[in-house]
Amino acid sequence: MSSIEISVVTPMFNEEDCVLEFYNRVTESLKDQSYELIIVDDGSTDKTKEILLDLSKKDNRLRYLSLARNRGQSYAVYCGFQHTKGEHVIMMDGDLQNLPEDIMVLVEKSREGYSLVSGFRSNRKDADSRKLPSKLANLLIRKATGCEVRDMGGFKCLKGNLAREIRIRNGYHRLLPALVHTMGGSTVEVGVRHDARHAGVSKYGTLSRAIDVFFDILMLWFQNTSKNRPLYLFGKISVLFLSLSAFIFLWLIFERQFHGIDMGTRPLFMIDIIFFLTGLGTMATALITEQISDIQNGIDDRKPYIVGYDSYKN
Repeated sequence: MSSIEISVVTPMFNEEDCVLEFYNRVTESLKDQSYELIIVDDGSTDKTKEILLDLSKKDNRLRYLSLARNRGQSYAVYCGFQHTKGEHVIMMDGDLQNLPEDIMVLVEKSREGYSLVSGFRSNRKDADSRKLPSKLANLLIRKATGCEVRDMGGFKCLKGNLAREIRIRNGYHRLLPALVHTMGGSTVEVGVRHDARHAGVSKYGTLSRAIDVFFDILMLWFQNTSKNRPLYLFGKISVLFLSLSAFIFLWLIFERQFHGIDMGTRPLFMIDIIFFLTGLGTMATALITEQISDIQNGIDDRKPYIVGYDSYKN
């Protein structure tokens, strides 16, 4: 078992005005705990790197990682998760909208055995232009996955083994509760405080981010609906079109034989051909994507499930 209980993972990009305050409040909040603080610099162009490098030389509990270029928040979080050693892994932003003083609120709940604890921002200090799209996105994610967590993004605590195992694609840092839920993990929410940004400006573009989130939800819905087997979804669509095509074709033959109505010149005949070709094309897509998915799963070597109990360890 790791000697470190809590790993705090924070991605940062051009946060020179927040770094010191963030570091001081995290270390003060966890001074009585066994912890590590992992800050991943996502290709900052200001003095964030220099400040973090200096702090890491003075405090061996601070691990500073710097990505070679800006890769986005998801990859920065993923990188941080892969370097953790703690039994509980906290994911939080570095702009101090997530309060370091609430870290232990999540950890205490995680100690009850939950796979993921999500911080629910009941009094969110953001502009309506960010809150309203977020509420809509959270609603869509709940409908798409069945995960009842109301606040998908932001402040989270995961079991350490799960955090190091889960694969975070670009954009998926804001879908962690839904990902854990679809893997069979237990999720729960606890109330946390939310503050206005300490300094600097937000790195999110409202419209572009909303579009990205929509496509992330669409992909998550597809994965959940098809049980990660494209053949199950596309195959059903293919069978539907081929069945309609067969029904129409039989009807056209019936009218030709018993009523003498010509088949080849009717619009319904052209519709039948379109349905037939669509069915064949969809089936081909299903088979190709199934092979690609199988290859990808083999490369990733990630488990799509969570073991809740192991007799060898209990």
